[in-house]
Parts: sequence; structure tokens; C-alpha cells
Amino acid sequence: MNRWLLPAFAALTLGACASAGEITGQYVEVRTCDVYTGPCFANADTGLAGRHAVLAWKIDKGSVNGVKLDGLSVVAVVATRETLGQKQVLPGKAVLIVDEKATAAQKAALVELVKSEAGTLVENVLKVESAAVELTICHCEGNACATVSAGSAKVTTRCLNEKHDKACGNETAFYPPLAKGVKANPAMAVEHSFTGAGFNETWRDGERRGAYVGSFSVP
Repeated sequence: MNRWLLPAFAALTLGACASAGEITGQYVEVRTCDVYTGPCFANADTGLAGRHAVLAWKIDKGSVNGVKLDGLSVVAVVATRETLGQKQVLPGKAVLIVDEKATAAQKAALVELVKSEAGTLVENVLKVESAAVELTICHCEGNACATVSAGSAKVTTRCLNEKHDKACGNETAFYPPLAKGVKANPAMAVEHSFTGAGFNETWRDGERRGAYVGSFSVP
């Protein structure tokens, strides 16, 4: 068994069928700080890094308020004043990128889904834009290789390597995923960038153990 996989996530199955009233799909999250790390490294980042993130959902099956969302995707680009995973003094700011294939009703439902899943991190929505959204998870040994492309948000991840990606030998999934109902494996963020409008800042990060790749399932 791959020792990089968290025991609680060992039975992860992507794209599971939804039961009545359930929304299921694939999920990718990347932050500008390590999520798979030791306490000393996490403490060193606190207050200095990890204030930005990209959260992406691809719905396999399900609906919101009676609106079917099968096959559609949505991305939340988030900026906060504090390190994500720590207590937030103020609500986060977000730019939401909804699938350009969605109808007006589906776009509204996708926004509602993100607000429900990410809570106060997306309380202040600065902009909602439509764009082509692509989220692909590779079914590799670690189930942690993914790509996300949504407007000006770009993400690429790969599986963690036991030999090369450890820094202190005491790494754990220090910060859990930011969204509700997520089962995911920690991953290396090879690319993580946002260069669009909406914030008074852009960022480009990479080669950081700051990603989660997996699935989500919510009532």
C-alpha cells in the first residue's frame, strides 16, 4: 500500500454514483502553503504564506434547488488576510469562475453550491465570471495527479514522492481540506497561479506540498 495515502482516505473512489438528494464529484484544492507538512514548517508559514487558494469542483451527479448540475464545474479563487487553515479574523474574498456551458439557472446553482461548501472563505464574492473550466484527475497509483484550467486560474498537481518530497520526516496532512464533504489525498502543486482581475493582486506558486486531490459528496 502506498504509505503516502492517508488511512482515512484509503477507500477513496472517484466519481461515485449519487444517491437521492446527494451531489458527488471530483475536487481539487491548492494553497500557497504546505498542507502536507510538519508542525515546525507549518508554524514558520503562519502569517506569512497560505493566504491564497484555488478550490475546484466537478459535479458528476446531483442538483441544487432542483437544478441539475451533472458534468458541470465551478472554481473559487480565494484570498484571505490570514493563513488558510488558521482562524480567520475577517471573511475571505473570492472570484468565482463558473462553467461557460451552464445555463443561467445552473450558474446560479453552482454559485450556491460554492457558498454552501466554502462558507466564510467566499463570503465576499467580488466577481462571478463564465469561462471554459477543465478539471481532470489522472487515475494513477496515488490518485493525486490533476489539472485545472479555469479562466486565469491554472493548477497542476502530481503525487507525492516518499523519497524526494519529505523535508523533516514528520509530515502529516496538517491542514484538512477547506471545503465540506471532501475525501482527498495530499499532493504536490506543480503549478498554482491566478493572473486575472477581481483582486488587487495576482500570484504564481509551484513545487509546494500544498494540494489536495480527490472527491466530494454532500447532501
